[in-house]
Amino acid sequence: MIDDLMMKMVEYYAGDPHQIQHFIKVHSYSKLIGAKENASPELMEILEAAAVVHDIGIKPSMEKFGRADGSLQEQEGPAIAEEMLRKLHFSESVIDRVSYLVAHHHTYTKIDGLDYQILVEADFLVNLHEAKQSRERAEAVYKNIFRTETGKSLCRQMFLV
Repeated sequence: MIDDLMMKMVEYYAGDPHQIQHFIKVHSYSKLIGAKENASPELMEILEAAAVVHDIGIKPSMEKFGRADGSLQEQEGPAIAEEMLRKLHFSESVIDRVSYLVAHHHTYTKIDGLDYQILVEADFLVNLHEAKQSRERAEAVYKNIFRTETGKSLCRQMFLV
């Protein structure tokens, strides 16, 4: 089902290779961190689906508001993610949690589960690189955001923090 979801997201972001590359990288890091942190199969399904659709709100935010800051993504993304997941026959429990993660993935003060923590870490690994952030910025993010041993190891090795 995750592969079908990925193909739907490629279709959704057709013509925007940056967004396609971004969610594929976030998915890959999420899957790696989840596996190394011994996430259950149920948690992995939620985590992988959330990683694929986490930025689904960018497109409608740009269309409606001409910008796509984190709060707008969190506002606009869940309904579209829910619809896509339902069409692909994900369970309601997965849809509910993925929707929650989409609605909060730019909120770092109330991380309430391993799936949420890993999604945030994976997104930061990709965003730090894509935005060509400084080592100092990566170090600050490392100290303030990263909690899993696998995520911390990846961040240290990637950005030499």
